[in-house]
Amino acid sequence: MGNLLSKIAAGHKGEPIRVCMLGLDAAGKTTVLQKLKLADCTRTLPTIGFNVETVTPCKGLTLTIWDIGGQDKIRQLWKHYYTSTQGIIFVVDSADKTRFGEAVSELNAILQEDGMRKIPIVVLANKQDLPEAVDKRDLATVLELDKLPADHSWHIENCCAVKGVGVYESMKVLSSMIKKAKGSSASAART
Repeated sequence: MGNLLSKIAAGHKGEPIRVCMLGLDAAGKTTVLQKLKLADCTRTLPTIGFNVETVTPCKGLTLTIWDIGGQDKIRQLWKHYYTSTQGIIFVVDSADKTRFGEAVSELNAILQEDGMRKIPIVVLANKQDLPEAVDKRDLATVLELDKLPADHSWHIENCCAVKGVGVYESMKVLSSMIKKAKGSSASAART
């Protein structure tokens, strides 16, 4: 019975990891997804609703990424996509300081939802190629990531989705955090 529970908690090998990619509109979520899927970024249009893609950013890692639109009216629907989510990618336009307060509010709302409180999160400080971009250390402070509970794993990565900088590295970190969280869940299920 314990072995069955650990298999359920850990998931099957090769099964894609379900990830929600969230963030305000125009943060670069769809560009990140295109970079992962196509290794190329063409012009994107605002996502109305969602895009879903299964990608393999590196050997041994397959993610099913739900790229959900970030317009204000769509954000109210985000919680309906959280079921079975194993990881969060939160994309922030690090050059748009006028929207940092809004990003903090939305990130806190996500992390307060039942079932999302301990889900590993990677924050992509996107658009680092722009001169007014805020570095990941400063953005981590603005987003209050240091105030998350000690048992909530998070990582922030400088990113330029158009060039692919930080995109693949952050997926590897997210995968590692998810595997660690699954291991903790399996251990808890056995006790």
